[in-house]
Amino acid sequence: MKEELLHYAWRMRRFNATSLQTTDGAAVEILQPGQLNTHAGPDFLNARLRIGETIWAGNVEMHLRSSDWMQHGHQTDAAYNNVILHVVYEDDVPVNRTNGTSIPCLEMKQRISRRLAAHYQRLIQSEQWVPCANSIEQVNELTRNLWLDRMAAERLEARANKIQDQLLRNKEGWEETFYQFMARSLGGRVNAEPMQMLAERTPLLLLYKYRHSLFQVEALLFGQSGLLNGAFKDEYPQRLKQEYKFLKQKHGLAPLPPQTWKYLRLRPANFPTIRIAQLATMIYQQAGWFSKAMTAYDLTELNNLFTIKLSNYWWDHYTFDKASQRQAKALGVQTIQSIIINTVVPMLFLYGTRKGDPRLRDKGLDLLEKLPAEQNKIVREWKKHGMKAASAYHTQALLHLKQQYCTQRRCLECAIGNALLKPNPKAEEPWLNEAVGEDWDKDWSLFDLENHQAFSQTLQPSVQLVQMSI
Repeated sequence: MKEELLHYAWRMRRFNATSLQTTDGAAVEILQPGQLNTHAGPDFLNARLRIGETIWAGNVEMHLRSSDWMQHGHQTDAAYNNVILHVVYEDDVPVNRTNGTSIPCLEMKQRISRRLAAHYQRLIQSEQWVPCANSIEQVNELTRNLWLDRMAAERLEARANKIQDQLLRNKEGWEETFYQFMARSLGGRVNAEPMQMLAERTPLLLLYKYRHSLFQVEALLFGQSGLLNGAFKDEYPQRLKQEYKFLKQKHGLAPLPPQTWKYLRLRPANFPTIRIAQLATMIYQQAGWFSKAMTAYDLTELNNLFTIKLSNYWWDHYTFDKASQRQAKALGVQTIQSIIINTVVPMLFLYGTRKGDPRLRDKGLDLLEKLPAEQNKIVREWKKHGMKAASAYHTQALLHLKQQYCTQRRCLECAIGNALLKPNPKAEEPWLNEAVGEDWDKDWSLFDLENHQAFSQTLQPSVQLVQMSI
């Protein structure tokens, strides 16, 4: 038994609610179970309960055993003074608030179905790629699609929140923030952090001072990357190094350590040197990237915006001093797609939200739906399990589902996991039909898990506390 199962049973009313009583015999009626709290403090906020003849408004705390109250130090924490009910799997000791008043306790040991507990244990202990790998295709398609809509929205909001945090650090500098996240997108999965760090150390206004010269822009970015350390045979990096030495002293610059960058298992086209050269060319060729991306008419215009070619040296080099077969090093289709997905779309969403313009938010979602599905290991694995993606909108949703829910075993917070936990006597999955004993408890399901709107509302956390009414 895990405490998360208590949370789930309480939130979804998946327990026997007949003749509810506290451990001292007072009748309990759940008027409002409260909202799940994902931050510090009691587990459920803003609950409304009738205990005996009194209606209480406050918070609900949950533990496997009531003695956990003391082990967690709640008896000395004033944040728990407005707890109106202590819900536990097993009641072993009475608990009090900091002022000594006792807290009513509801024991769930005989009220949670053993079938539900067994199904949950099998789900979270699964060693499959995702816990529900063998049964996900049996979940109603509407439930899956609605949940993927939720996942796409969550991922977009999470990205927008990260950008907003950076925007605040940049004192509302939208162009600067766009430049930093554009650099991050160029870095890909391996060098995203170093590329953002490089952009933060090399302000856009500084680069704009030298926009007339691609050579000087490259000198600034390569110098700041730390990749101009050491001796070079080729004339071009020697000149870059000499120019950066002058600019570094003039502007008081501090480069990154060269070991910040990773090359292992990267294709040459994704080497940090190529990505930095591409960023330099983008700064040289265009100004006002944010404004142009926000006003781009469609996907074609965005693709044209990011169409660049590198300077002559990089036609036959992937790194300094090592010649390669001569070819243009333009931004590839997947790289441009990554910039649109990871920078343009969340910036549109955030900018539209801040400006109160839903058209910009919708434009971002429309771009995701028009972009082709991404190709990566996670998307390919989902396809094996019947979760196919028709666009980048779907692949972003699948990535979020895997990374934020499946990997973290958050099955009880997932509509697909919830659907699999519903009583299903006709299910073909052996793990659902295997008996845990001849005296299985009755499953009390008072909540329609396929009602997506109601399900979504139960997951919305609240940070406001309602004071306990006595």
